[in-house]
Amino acid sequence: MIGEILLKNKLIKKYDVQKALAIQKEEENARRLGQIFIDLNILKDENVFLPLLAEQVGLEFVSLKEHTIPWEVIEKISAKYATFYKVLPIGFHDNILTIATAYPVDITSLDQISLVLDEKINLVIASQKDINEGIRFYYGVGAETVDRIMDNVSTAQESEDSEEIDELDSEASISKLLTQILHEAFQERATDIHIEPGEDELKLRYRIDGVLHDAKAPRNMKFFQESIISRIKILSNLNIAEKRLPQDGRFKLRSKGVELDLRVSFLPTPTGESVVIRLLNATRLYRFQELGLGKQERLWLEDLIKKPHGIIFLTGPTGSGKTTTLYSCLSKINTDQNKIITIEDPVEYQIRGVTHIQVNPGIGLTFAHGLRSMLRHDPDIMMIGEVRDRETAEIAIQIALTGHLVFSTLHTNDAASGVVRLLDMNIDPFLITSTVECFIAQRLVRILCPKCKEKVTELAAVKDRFQNFVNPREKITVFTPKGCEDCQQTGFIGREAIVEFLILDEGLRNLIMQQATSDVIKEHAVKNGMKTLLQSGWEKIKKGITSVDEVLRVVEK
Repeated sequence: MIGEILLKNKLIKKYDVQKALAIQKEEENARRLGQIFIDLNILKDENVFLPLLAEQVGLEFVSLKEHTIPWEVIEKISAKYATFYKVLPIGFHDNILTIATAYPVDITSLDQISLVLDEKINLVIASQKDINEGIRFYYGVGAETVDRIMDNVSTAQESEDSEEIDELDSEASISKLLTQILHEAFQERATDIHIEPGEDELKLRYRIDGVLHDAKAPRNMKFFQESIISRIKILSNLNIAEKRLPQDGRFKLRSKGVELDLRVSFLPTPTGESVVIRLLNATRLYRFQELGLGKQERLWLEDLIKKPHGIIFLTGPTGSGKTTTLYSCLSKINTDQNKIITIEDPVEYQIRGVTHIQVNPGIGLTFAHGLRSMLRHDPDIMMIGEVRDRETAEIAIQIALTGHLVFSTLHTNDAASGVVRLLDMNIDPFLITSTVECFIAQRLVRILCPKCKEKVTELAAVKDRFQNFVNPREKITVFTPKGCEDCQQTGFIGREAIVEFLILDEGLRNLIMQQATSDVIKEHAVKNGMKTLLQSGWEKIKKGITSVDEVLRVVEK
């Protein structure tokens, strides 16, 4: 029927129908004809033909994005039936349940649905993509798996077979639920998964582009809180009996051919253990061009990493992309002529040709102890995950003084504060001026979705906020986020770095020797051409890469 309707409306050619039918005939689990047309790029999406199909069969076509569905309507069909039959209940009135389907001609499935419902059914037609998104939004990720587990628990309880209950609540079913959560998080571009227990719910959130979003966990998932946590501990090779102390671990997962390294952290709370899972693409390393650095910043960084000795510090809060930038630098200079050793906590990426050391304080392998041992391996370049104390800082400086190039990080708000942080560790000023080449402060700003970003017409407030950087003669175009399907209504897709380079010159070295404050150091650097984080953000605003509010959110936070 779909083929006939599309031919009649001259949306496809007869050859397209023959090709799609031939493909469908060869498939073991044959796709529907409309889906084949979409997959072959013959049609853009279902919205091209579903309104025509609705008109042909005398049904209403609805856009589910315009509907808010009450929970009492959603409860009319269980998650497992909605998922299996690919339908969504959208309304209930006068004992008539309105159900959205993308395939009204599938009479068998619709008859089976009517057998399990007490209400009369009114069919409407909607996009299968919208239906799938609705199922995930209203029922929650893995809801059909939770429903099946609940059904099996009830069956087992009725039979009073305790062994069957234990088997049901085993890793086989919970494993599927956890896998669904992990795969969805990866598809949503999440960097972290937060599983947070409450008094009467188990909250699930994803961090996407640095911002947390509710992931809509199924209501009944709370009942399997302990099983989910135990399953994660088993995968991470942790003690499942220990629930009173924090634990950290890691495990690997493959999703769509991509190998993911998952770092897991458990914290005990009054309502159960809270879990955060960080997703790292173990094979994904960024090149300089992908960091989002400006041309001048990229040239500065390329010059710095070619130096034979000295220290390069990256500064910024957790999650500001410091490690990613460091690994990009190491990849750039990773050659057969260089011996590179890193000491980290934890090791986030594995680079071929680089020796990685994992800190383990439990057996005495601290940053300081590891650094001393690393020197005996004749390295050219070393990376220290973070300088946290005076001892580590002093060893790093001694390594730089003996002809090694050292990369490391500091947790400070801006580049100038990196100097003060080292002075607070009681590092002698002359050692800082003799070894440190540069402090680089970094933040990550979200990139505006290119399909839905909108121009800002009123620029008075923008110019006032960035008055130090605005050229009155320059024509400025500023964009703001709107939200669409491609960016999941957030208005942003991906992130880029904004940076400020504090490269030590003679004037800065004199100020450091005088133990000047960070404000004095920053003022001197700005007068001599340093771009601040705010100015770096302004450059991206002018290019239409990000928005004013996003830069201010990241910099002023």
